[in-house]
This record gives sequence, structure tokens and C-alpha cells, in this order.
Amino acid sequence: MSRGPDAATLLERALLASAVTANCPVRVCESDWTRWASATFTGARHMLKLAATPGDALSRWLAALPEAEFALRGHLLADLTIDRLVRNDEEAFVFLEVLTVEER
Repeated sequence: MSRGPDAATLLERALLASAVTANCPVRVCESDWTRWASATFTGARHMLKLAATPGDALSRWLAALPEAEFALRGHLLADLTIDRLVRNDEEAFVFLEVLTVEER
């Protein structure tokens, strides 16, 4: 019996859906995660590289992204940081660091 998608898959889907809603579709270029634990929580640290077309819609989405809330079944988004943004005339690359924790 499958438990369903993992936190990384749920996070990617939520980010893609959020970007489409903001009228600035993105694509995932790279995605990786590592297990993470503290004395009271377990979860994962995610590193993502997204690509998008530069413009006002992307700028607005990125400005709102650190405060956005995403429904990640069985997980909570604890922290989202835009590590860096690299732009050229044709494409923008967004590097994100995200911490998810498992719900108990």
C-alpha cells in the first residue's frame, strides 16, 4: 500500500501550482533534499532550482513566496528562503531552500 507522494513531490507540485496561479509558470530544473531532525521534529531540507520567464509576475510571486502557505499532506512548510535569483534577458533562475517537517 502506497502512502502517497513524499514531501519533495508535494512541495514541487505546490510551487508549480502557485506559480501558475500567479501567472508566472516555472519549471523545476534541479531538486534535492536531505533528511533533517531536531530534538522534537523530523523532516527534510529541500534545495530547488526553478526557471521562469523574467517579468513583473515573477517578481510579485517571488515577493510573496516566503510568506505563502502550502497544503502538503502529512507535512508542514516550516521555512522557505529565496537563496538567490539569477536573471538574464531570456530566463530567470530561482534557488530556493525549504524546510518541511512531518506532522504527527
